[in-house]
Amino acid sequence: MLIPWRYRKRENSFIQSFDPRAWLIFYICFLFSALAFWDMRFLLPFFAAALFVLFTSGVKWHEIRRAFLFIVGFVFFFAMLTFLTGRGGVEHYTEEHLIHRFQASFSILGWVPTLDITVERVVYALSQFLRVGSMAIMTILIPYSLNPALYGITFKGLGLNDKFAYAMDLTMRFIPTFARDFQLTVDAQRARGYELEKFSGGLIEQVRKMGPIFVPVVIHAIIGSEDIIDAMDLRAFGVGPRTWIDVLERKQRDRILIGFGVALLVLSLALGIFGYGGFWVPETFLRLAGG
Repeated sequence: MLIPWRYRKRENSFIQSFDPRAWLIFYICFLFSALAFWDMRFLLPFFAAALFVLFTSGVKWHEIRRAFLFIVGFVFFFAMLTFLTGRGGVEHYTEEHLIHRFQASFSILGWVPTLDITVERVVYALSQFLRVGSMAIMTILIPYSLNPALYGITFKGLGLNDKFAYAMDLTMRFIPTFARDFQLTVDAQRARGYELEKFSGGLIEQVRKMGPIFVPVVIHAIIGSEDIIDAMDLRAFGVGPRTWIDVLERKQRDRILIGFGVALLVLSLALGIFGYGGFWVPETFLRLAGG
């Protein structure tokens, strides 16, 4: 059985006050607009808007704690990786202003481990965190704010045909279903005395030991997909146009949101074309390096 994300109707939710089609259109415009900038001055409003949506979404912390911590950790990890290695930002700047250099007192085959703290690396890491963080916050709220019963009609209303709309519906439901099956399998194996906490050995050995977990989950997913295909075939899915029980109606605020999203995207692309919003280093930071 397919299960949805932990959706529930929330009172005074900013996201749920809009038509889901309007919100998805705005989300796509927001996503590509944020991708047009590397300047912190332009990225800060996007990050502030994402935080506003988060705090007014009505989603409780315990509902998104795991997913949110994973996303934040993922963004922070790559921002720090870029900061420590200097990779990723070299296409945005050619000169670096050194703040401090940490040099090890030992060498490895003639190479002395060195870490350069530069203004450009710090600013680029901050810009990357704001850029990716704002997009991640907006993305993580969608499964918890979009009614699973409206998945199909929402994607149909965005211009997709019936097959693609229903495929997107099944895809959105597959992830939590797969997670549920995985957890049930883990619990069942633990009840049989399979101790997952005592895994040891190399990567290949640990993957081999996870066989009793992955094999049942994958087989169950394949069997479940076959059942869904058979059920759709018996109902002659795809023979003719599909009808939907739910009906979505755009209101004035939905049109305003769509118009605002499109205007934001056009403005962002125009600013990017005319050279605005590129990588920017504050003068205050340069003074710290004596530049």
